[in-house]
Amino acid sequence: MTCPFCSHTELKIELQNNLAIAFYDKYPVQKGHLLIIPKEHKQNYFDATPEQIMAIHELIREGKKLLDEKYNPDGYNIGVNIGPYGGQTVNHLHFHLIPRYKGDIEDPLGGIRKAIPNLVPYP
Repeated sequence: MTCPFCSHTELKIELQNNLAIAFYDKYPVQKGHLLIIPKEHKQNYFDATPEQIMAIHELIREGKKLLDEKYNPDGYNIGVNIGPYGGQTVNHLHFHLIPRYKGDIEDPLGGIRKAIPNLVPYP
């Protein structure tokens, strides 16, 4: 099966450095939901090199600045799913940088333990 992230041809890259790229999620759970991935295919977090993880973390910080300016969110969730039982649906390491907004759910305590309404239906 072809990795949808590896070709980069259909991705509109918002941020990048030598080892990682960031782009908006095709199925955002909130306005401004970014994905940050290593340029080289790595199946999950534990397969990535320390240098790749550092490059991803640099883009998470840059992504926050971008989203702060563009959307002015009230908070953030950062997450990575590993394996099918961890919710990973694309077998290419990707971090989620999810902006959160006051009122997006009634009670945000517990973070991602509560459902975040999808802006786009997920197949």
